[in-house]
Amino acid sequence: MNMDALEMLQGVSSHKICTMTSDFGSSCTQRAVIDVVNLIFLVIFCLAWLIGSLRKQYINVSRTNDWFTMFVSICCSITFITNLSIGVWDLVYKNNGLAYIVRGLIWLGISVSLNIKWTKWIQVLALTWWFTFSTLISLLNLKTLVETHNLRIPDAISWPVNLLLLFFAFQVTKHLICRSNLNNSTLSQPLLSEEHEKRTNLPNVGVLSRLTFSWMNHLLSLGYRKPLDLQDIPTLDSKDGAFLACETFAQHWIAQRKKSSNSSNLVLLALMKCYHKEMVVVGVYALLKTIAVSASPLLLYAFVKYSTREERSTYEGLSLLGCLVVMKLVESLSQRHMFFDSKRFGMRMRSALMGAIFQKQLKLSSFVKRNHSTGEIVNYIAVDVYRMGDFPWWFHMSWTLPLQLIFAIAILFATVRIGALPSLVPLVACGLLNLPFAKILQKCQSRYMDSQNVRLRATSEALNNMKIIKLQSWEEKFKNSIKALRDSEFEWLTETQIKKSYGTALYWMSPTFVSAVVFAGCAVLGGVPLNASTVFTILATMRVMSEPVRMIPEAISMMIQVKVSLDRVEKFLLEDEIKEGDIVRSPKESSIFSVRIREGNFSWDTTEETNITLKNINLEIQRGQKIAVCGTVGAGKTSLLHAMLGEIQKISGSVEIYGSIAYVSQTSWIQSGTIRDNILYEKPMEKVRYERAIKACALDKDIENFSHGDLTEIGQRGLNMSGGQKQRIQLARALYNDADIYLLDDPFSAVDAHTAASLFKDYVMDALQNKTVILVTHQVEFLTETDQILVIEGGRITQMGNYEELLKLGTVFEQLVSAHQSTMSMLEPASHDQQSETQKKLAYQPENSETEISMAVPSTVQLTEDEEKAIGDVGWKPYIDYIRVSNGYMLFALCTLFQTAFVILQSMSTYWLAIGVQIPRIGKGVLIGVYTAFSVFSGLSAYLRSWFAALLGLKASKAFFFGFMDSVFRAPMLFFDSTPVGRILTRASSDMSVLDYDLPFSIAFTLAASIEIVASIVVMAAVTWQVLIVAAPILLVVKYVQAYYLASARELTRINGTTKAPVMNYATETSLGVVTIRAFSMVDRFIQNNLRLIDTDATLFFHTSASIAWVLLRVEALQNLTIFTSTLLLILLPRGTIAPGLVGLSLSYALTLTSTQVFMTQWYCNLDNHIISVERVKQFSHIPPEPLAVLDDNRPPSSWPSEGRIDFQDLKMRYRPNAPLVLKGITCTFVAGNKVGVVGRTGSGKTTLISALFRLMEPSSGRILIDDLDISSIGLKDLRMKLSIIPQEPTLFRGSVRTNLDPLGLHSDHEIWQALEKCQLKATISGLPKLLDSSVSDEGENWSAGQRQLFCLGRVLLRRNRILVLDEATASIDSATDTILQSIIRHEFSSCTVITIAHRVPTVMDSDMVMVLSYGKMLEYERPLKLMETNSAFSKLVNEYWSNCRRPSLQNLNNYQ
Repeated sequence: MNMDALEMLQGVSSHKICTMTSDFGSSCTQRAVIDVVNLIFLVIFCLAWLIGSLRKQYINVSRTNDWFTMFVSICCSITFITNLSIGVWDLVYKNNGLAYIVRGLIWLGISVSLNIKWTKWIQVLALTWWFTFSTLISLLNLKTLVETHNLRIPDAISWPVNLLLLFFAFQVTKHLICRSNLNNSTLSQPLLSEEHEKRTNLPNVGVLSRLTFSWMNHLLSLGYRKPLDLQDIPTLDSKDGAFLACETFAQHWIAQRKKSSNSSNLVLLALMKCYHKEMVVVGVYALLKTIAVSASPLLLYAFVKYSTREERSTYEGLSLLGCLVVMKLVESLSQRHMFFDSKRFGMRMRSALMGAIFQKQLKLSSFVKRNHSTGEIVNYIAVDVYRMGDFPWWFHMSWTLPLQLIFAIAILFATVRIGALPSLVPLVACGLLNLPFAKILQKCQSRYMDSQNVRLRATSEALNNMKIIKLQSWEEKFKNSIKALRDSEFEWLTETQIKKSYGTALYWMSPTFVSAVVFAGCAVLGGVPLNASTVFTILATMRVMSEPVRMIPEAISMMIQVKVSLDRVEKFLLEDEIKEGDIVRSPKESSIFSVRIREGNFSWDTTEETNITLKNINLEIQRGQKIAVCGTVGAGKTSLLHAMLGEIQKISGSVEIYGSIAYVSQTSWIQSGTIRDNILYEKPMEKVRYERAIKACALDKDIENFSHGDLTEIGQRGLNMSGGQKQRIQLARALYNDADIYLLDDPFSAVDAHTAASLFKDYVMDALQNKTVILVTHQVEFLTETDQILVIEGGRITQMGNYEELLKLGTVFEQLVSAHQSTMSMLEPASHDQQSETQKKLAYQPENSETEISMAVPSTVQLTEDEEKAIGDVGWKPYIDYIRVSNGYMLFALCTLFQTAFVILQSMSTYWLAIGVQIPRIGKGVLIGVYTAFSVFSGLSAYLRSWFAALLGLKASKAFFFGFMDSVFRAPMLFFDSTPVGRILTRASSDMSVLDYDLPFSIAFTLAASIEIVASIVVMAAVTWQVLIVAAPILLVVKYVQAYYLASARELTRINGTTKAPVMNYATETSLGVVTIRAFSMVDRFIQNNLRLIDTDATLFFHTSASIAWVLLRVEALQNLTIFTSTLLLILLPRGTIAPGLVGLSLSYALTLTSTQVFMTQWYCNLDNHIISVERVKQFSHIPPEPLAVLDDNRPPSSWPSEGRIDFQDLKMRYRPNAPLVLKGITCTFVAGNKVGVVGRTGSGKTTLISALFRLMEPSSGRILIDDLDISSIGLKDLRMKLSIIPQEPTLFRGSVRTNLDPLGLHSDHEIWQALEKCQLKATISGLPKLLDSSVSDEGENWSAGQRQLFCLGRVLLRRNRILVLDEATASIDSATDTILQSIIRHEFSSCTVITIAHRVPTVMDSDMVMVLSYGKMLEYERPLKLMETNSAFSKLVNEYWSNCRRPSLQNLNNYQ
C-alpha cells in the first residue's frame, strides 16, 4: 500500500494528528481531554467490574433487546479494530500512533461493558460513561464541522457508532424505568386470571425484522433465561395452520382425481397446485443464492489480478471489497430465507398430508382396513409424511445444484478457455457414475423402508398385546421375531450407509481430479498460463463445483425417498372408502320405523362373490322397539349391527335408518383421557343428563371410590380399568349421546350377573324406554322382556318373533334356551323363604366400602404420567453414551484421525500450488503431479473417515435397538399400563431412524467442518497474521451465539419429541375405534382434534426452523467480518509484501470460510438436536425390569408342578409403593386337582389375584406356593410356562391359524386339529381354502369375539398344563357353546387345578370350591353347595343371578316340551 492511500484513509492530508498545544480551545486539545476522561472511566469500570466479580453481586436485569446489544457491541468492536490498525500502522511507520491505540482500547472497553453481567454500580457507571462519551464526541465533531467543514475519516467512521451508543443508552434507561414501574405496579395489582393465546408475530413484523429473523429474538431470549416449555411457544399463524392446509389440499386432491385418468403422482400434483406460488418464491431465493455462490471465483480472479498490478488504485480495491460485501450479503440472506421458507412450506405440506391420512382412515372400508394395520397407518404419518417437511428444500436443491455446476463449467471455460475441454470427460464420467449410484441408493432405501414398515407393524402388535404375551411367556419369541425383522432392515441400512461412504470418496476426489485434468489441459493445450490468478480461480471454481458433485446424488436420493413416500401415501389415499350411499339416512320423524332392511345381502370380502356373510336379510324395526339378536358363535350377530351401521359391504338390497345412532361395541373402545372425557365424548357438559347416565350404568359407586372421581385418567386402551368398567363407560357414553337408535353388541358379557340385571333394567328398559334398542346378547334371561327376538344362523335370520312365539317354533332358539335352562337346575334355592330373604338384600353393599382395585393409585398421581424429557444442556453425556454403548472408541478415533489427515492433505495441495507457481524451476508436470498425489490421498482419507463414521453409526444403531427392545420386553406390566404405546413406538420409529441415518454423519460432518474452520483461519493467518486480531474474538462470539441459540433449540427439539407422540397416539386410538366414531357421527370432531395436535407439533417444527435460520444468519455475518478484514488487509498492504500465489491462497480459503462455518453450525446444531434421540431411546433402555425369566441356580424340576396345589399365604398386593392395597391378606389353599371358582362384583380383585399368580405384579407381602415351591423364588418363564390361561380379552395376532394356536411351533398338525375339534372350531376352519394356513388379520378382526375366545381355549388344550386359569373366559359365547366348553374343560382337565373367574354363576357352580372376593378381601372360601345352604355372600350372588334369570317364561318352555 502507498503512503498516499494511508494518508487519505486517516485524513492527514487535511488535518494532522493532534500535536501538543496549550490552546484549550483547539479541537486537538479538546479531543485529548475527552480521551483522558474516557481512560478514567475505563480504569474505574475495570475496578468496579473486578470488585463485582469477586463479590458476585449481579443484578438480574434484561437491558434491552439482546441482539440489538450484540449489534452495538459488534459495531464497537469494528471501531476498536479500525483505530487499533491505524494506530499500529502509525506507530510502525511514523512513530505517532499512540492516540489511536488509546481510542481503540476505549472502544474495546465499551464493547466489553455491553456484554458483561452488571452490578448495581456498574449499571450506573456504564450508562454515565456511554452518555458522557457519546455526547462529548458528538458536540466536538459538530464544532469541527462548523469550523473547518471537514472531518477526519476515522472520526467520520466512529461518529455513527457514538450516536448508536447514545441511542442504546437511552433505550436501556427507558427499559430500566419501565421495569421499575412494572415491578412497583405488580405489588398492588392482582394477577391476570386469563391467559391470552400467544400467536407468532411474523405476519406483523417489519421488513428488516423479517429479513434478519429478529422476530425470533423474544423466544430465544426467553429460552436463554430459562428452559422453554410448550406454553412459551407462540402458536402458528392461521396461514400456516393445519386447517387451511388440509382444506386446500382436499380441494385440489378431489380436482386432480376427477381430472386425471392416470392414477400416479396425484398427491404430488395436488401439492404443486396448492403451493406453486410459495415454491416460486423459494425458487427465486434459490436462484439468487446460486448466482452469488457461483460469482465467487470471478471475484477471487479480480482480487488476484489486482494484487499483481504495478499500479493499484485503493478505490478499485475498496470497490472490489464492496462487491464482496454485496455478494456475501445476497448469498447469506437468500440462502437463509430459502431454507426457512422451504421448511415452512414443507411444514404446510406435511400438515396437509397428515390431516388427509387421518381423514382417510376414518373413511376406509372395513375390508380395505385389514390391508393397513394401525402400525402401518402410524408409520405413514411418522415416517413418510414427516419426510415432506424437507421436500421443498431438496426439490430446489435438485435443480439449483445442476445450474451451479453449469455456471462453474462456464466460468472454467471463460478462465482457461480450451484448457477446460479435457475436464468435461471426468465431469461426464462423474455424472454418469451418479446415476447408477442413485438407483442403488433408491433400491436400498426403498427396501429399508419396507422392512422398517414390517418391523413397526410387528412392534405395534406386540406392544398393544403385551399382557397376553407376558401371561403366555412369549416375550422371547416376539422379541426374537422383531429382532429378526430388524436384522433384515439392518442389512439394507448397512448397504445404504456403506454405499454412502463410497459416494463420499467419489464426491471429494472428483473436484480435485477434475482440477488436475484442467491443469494438465492448460499445460498441454496452452491457452492461458498457469499463474496464481488462473490456478486459484480454477480451485475456487472446483470448490463451487464440489457442492453440486457431492450433493446431487444426495438430492436425487432424497427426492427418490420422497417419491417412495408419496407413492405409499397415494396408494393409501386411493383405497376404497366406506360407501355412504349404502345406507339411506332420514330423520326419525319421517317414518314409524327406525330400521328397514329389504332383500339385504352383505359381505366382508367383496373379492369373492361366493363369500356372503349375511344373506337375504329382511327386517323392519318400529320406533321404540326393543329387539334382541341371538345365535351361536360366528352366526353373524355382530355383522347384522355392522350392516345397520354401513360398515359391511352391501351386495344388494336396501338399508334405511331413521334417526341418529349410538353404538356400543363388543370389544370396549376407550380413549386415553379422563372418565368424564370418555362419557361426554366431545359433547358439552349437562350435569343432570351426565349424572343420569352415570347412575343408569352403575358407575356412580366406582366413581365415588376413584381417587380423582370422574377426572381419573384412563390408561392407553383402558388398561387400568376392569373389563366391566370399560363396558359401562361405553354404555354411559352412548346414553349421554341421546341418540334415537341404540345398537348394543353383547354389552353385558363383561359384567357380573347382578350388574347385568341392573343394567338391563335401569339402562335398556328405563333409560332407553322411548328409544329403539337392538341388543345382541347371549343372556337368554333378558329375552322375555324384549319386543322381538331375531335368531341368526349361518348368516340368515332363521327365526323372528317374541319369546313365546319362538319357543313354539322350536329348533335353534329352543336349543339356546334349553342349554340355559340346564344350567339353572343347579341354582334352585333351598326354599321360597330363602329366596325372598335374599331378594330383600339385592342391594347389599358393604358399609365403608374401601377403594376398588382399579382405583388403587395415590391420590395425587394419575396413572398415565407426563412424558419424561431432559432439561437444559446435558453436556457431553449423550455423546459419551453414544460411543460407550456402541463400544466405538476406536472407530471414533480413526474417524477423527482421517478427517484431520484429509484437511492437512487438502491444505498442503493448495499450499503447494501457491508456492509452486512462484518458482520457475518447478515444471508443470511436477506441479500437477504432486498436487494430484496430495488430492488422491486426501480423497482416500475422506472415504475412510466416512466409512468409519458409517461403521460407528451401524454399531451404535444395533446396540441401542437391541438394548431398547430387551428393556421394553423385560419391563413390568405397570410400565405398559402407564405408558402410551405411541410413546414407545415414537422411539422405535422416528428416534431409531435418527440413530440409523442422521446421527453418524452428523458426527462426521461436525468434526470435519470444525477442523476445516481451524485450517482455514490458520492458512489466512499464515498469509496475513493481523487477521487473527479479528478472527480470534469472532470465534469466541460465534461460540457464544451457538450456545445462546442451543439453549432454546435444545428445548424446542425435546418438546417436539413430546408433541409428536400425541399425534401418533391419537391416530392409533382413532384407528382402533373407527367404527364407534363413525356410528356416533363424530368424524368431524375427531378431525378437528387431530388438526389441533398437528398444529401443536408443527409449531415446534416452525420455530425450530426459524431459530436455525436465525443462528446461521448471525454466524455468517460474524465470519464475513473475518473475510472482510482479511480482504481489507490484502488491499491495504503495499504491493510485493505478499506474493500473488499466497494472496490467491488466502482469498480462496477466506471465500469458503462462511460456507464452512454455516456447514459446521448447521451440523453441530443438528447433532445437538439429533443427540436428543439418544437420550430418548436410552430412557427406555433402562426401565426397571421384571425379575429374571430364568434363575439358573434355582430352576424347578421339569415335572413341577406334579400336583397343582396352590397356597396363598397372607397375600397383599399394591400397584405402586405407597399406593393403597388392592389385595388385603388373602390366605387359602387350592387343593390339587380341584376346580376353584373365584367370584365377586366388578372391581373386587379377581383379575388382580390372577396377576399375582402369574407375577405380573410382585406381592407387597405374603407369598404364593405351588406344590410347596414359592413362585417368587423361581424365574418368570419357569413359572408362566407351567400355567395356562384363557384371558379376559381374547387376543389373536396377525399371521395364520397355526401360528396363533402354536406360536412356538411345538406341536404337530394332527395335535392342532385335535385341539380345534375339541374347541368347536374344526368345522369352521375345515371350510377355509388354506386350512391351518388361513389368515388371521390384525387383532383377529376377521374372526368374531366368540371365535377368538375359542382360539384361546385351543391354545391351552395344546399346552395341557397342570394349572389352568379361565379369566371370564366364556363371557362372549352363548349358553349352548358355554355348556359344551365346560364339559370339554371338565373332561380334558379332569386331573388339573382349574381356577375359573366368571360373571356367570353357573360357570362356577360345578366347582369343588368357591372363593368370594370383595374389595380385595376374601369373604368366603368353601364348597358351593355348603355356601348355598347358608346366608352367605355367595348365596346372595346366586340368588341375584337366579332372580334375574328365573322368569315365568322359563316355565313356558317346560309346557312346550
